[in-house]
Amino acid sequence: MSSPEPELNGDIDKELGEGLPRMTLLDHLDELRRRILYSVIALFVAFLGSWYFAPRIFHWLERPFLLAVPEGEQLAFTDLPGPFMLYVKVALLTAIFVSAPVLLAQLWFFLRPGLYKRERRLFLPFLFFTTLFFLAGGYFGYLVAFPMVVKFLLGVGEGFKQVVTIGAYFSMMSKILLGMGLVFEMPMLIFFLARFGIVTAGQLVRWFRWAVLLIFVVAAVITPTPDIATQTVFAVPMILLYLLGIVVAAIFGKKRDADD
Repeated sequence: MSSPEPELNGDIDKELGEGLPRMTLLDHLDELRRRILYSVIALFVAFLGSWYFAPRIFHWLERPFLLAVPEGEQLAFTDLPGPFMLYVKVALLTAIFVSAPVLLAQLWFFLRPGLYKRERRLFLPFLFFTTLFFLAGGYFGYLVAFPMVVKFLLGVGEGFKQVVTIGAYFSMMSKILLGMGLVFEMPMLIFFLARFGIVTAGQLVRWFRWAVLLIFVVAAVITPTPDIATQTVFAVPMILLYLLGIVVAAIFGKKRDADD
């Protein structure tokens, strides 16, 4: 009976022949440094372009507050550098979303040496969907999640004289927008875990109940309000994204042997 080793070795040689480069630790560190440098340059360029429009952008960002308060109410600042620092932060937040395709491309190029040739062909779909999910998450945070937070907190403070500062307002908003943008990347995270054989669609289905529990725990942590309604608004999209991740894992996941 012939040994299966030659066939196994042939499979390994075939996989290595698909273009997996051999990189040392110093090579990985040099590649990481290069990708960080390109990301910083992209952020800086986007920041310069966003700085000019920062007042207009913040006027758009403050709409959830203006729609939740009586007409004539405005955000306040308590120190002279307040508006200047606000516009710096607005420009930086805008730069993150504007340069998202470049930042995500740098992430792909850093991971690229660990991918086979057939997997590297997924670059454009990866860039399109990661950017789409990130922007969609930020927009969902602006359109749905943050207005609910503002409405709830202002309702709790009814009967008091409100003095909401621009710094506190923007700090909470930016955390929610960026947080929801990252949360919406769940299907892409599952894609990579499935491609590397770390998880399978079957495992994700079996873990669904625990995933829902964990999602509500995460929603309770990242939601700045204790009410169940707002937490549900954060949790439901994450559950839907998890279900989408199961579909992604089933389609693109690494195939395992029946014995596994």
